[in-house]
Amino acid sequence: MNKNNTFKVMFSAGESSGDQHAANMFKELQKQLPDIQGLGMGGAKMLQAGIDVRFDSSSIAVIGLVEVLKHYGEIRAALKLMQNMLLVEKPDLLVCVDYKEFNLKLARFAKQKGIKVLFYVSPQVWAWRPGRVVTYGKAIDMMAVIFPFEVAYYQQENVPVTYVGHPSVDKVHPLLSKAEDISKFSLQENATIVGILPGSRENEIKRMLPIMLMAAEKLQQTHQAIQFVLPQADSISDDLLQPYLQAASVKVRVIKNQPYDVIQCCSAIMTTSGTASLEIALLQIPMVIAYRLSAITYFFAKYLVNTKFIGLPNIIAGKGIVKELIQDEVTVDQLVAEIDKILLDVEYRENMLAELAVVKEKLGQGGGSKNMADLAVRMLSK
Repeated sequence: MNKNNTFKVMFSAGESSGDQHAANMFKELQKQLPDIQGLGMGGAKMLQAGIDVRFDSSSIAVIGLVEVLKHYGEIRAALKLMQNMLLVEKPDLLVCVDYKEFNLKLARFAKQKGIKVLFYVSPQVWAWRPGRVVTYGKAIDMMAVIFPFEVAYYQQENVPVTYVGHPSVDKVHPLLSKAEDISKFSLQENATIVGILPGSRENEIKRMLPIMLMAAEKLQQTHQAIQFVLPQADSISDDLLQPYLQAASVKVRVIKNQPYDVIQCCSAIMTTSGTASLEIALLQIPMVIAYRLSAITYFFAKYLVNTKFIGLPNIIAGKGIVKELIQDEVTVDQLVAEIDKILLDVEYRENMLAELAVVKEKLGQGGGSKNMADLAVRMLSK
């Protein structure tokens, strides 16, 4: 145990979701160790939580082979900065949050320098490259997984692992009732409200928002009382978003900082895959999942990925409970057909809601951020 209890923890979060996870974990750490210092790479949420953010990771929050290559110089510079920070600051613990390949390199460097490494959010070894379990095991002191089925992958290779629960279970709660939100957001009380969630990264907005807006335009032609809402991700600027919305003939109500209140108002949602689809499932709203990658990334993914599904609700359920549209399947007609089915086919809608309830139950009672803090304190105390 550090003799003064003034521990220093370095965080490395490369994306919007990781920024939130790290911030929540640090808040829980402060409850147990009020004098703890936090520093590292992340975004606005970490900064608000009191972490000294030395590098804003929003510029390197990219996904896909082509996108990573485009930003390779920035990513490499960020890694070098973080490695230098490890050498200068000598933290008691490095917490790597998601952002897999970057954080694997950083974890290896830290381990070589004798710094303890806690990795939060496992790579999807159940979907592709299961051999990474051994690779990560050599670079870390503990893997904290967020799905219960992931534990077995690490245990069978004797890699230290702890199931901490999914962080979304704790944070996905609207602040107001649905009726209060509809009034607050100036939505029509009896309207059919359809959500548009085009992603939290720039390349996702560019690929997904135009086609979602075209689907919205077509839905507006066949549904008289229909409204569209878009909860704007913190990582997406007005400058990126507004040109698409202004060019569309459909009116979309954009709402900031209250995603869960927006989602609960919806009857159906068009969303990208990833954490957003899981959050929608936790709020029990029917959805269609749509996703496009660059042609090159998709070409390699087809041969590398060994899973039937891309959407977390389907992966957790172990079956296709939510319609997935991938790459060329993402068309206006397909999106419209699925939203229509959710809105008009009562039996289909009720079956999806029943399956989403099972997914929510499987994720348990939460406590992920506190469990992470407890785990970190145990590692610091050794």
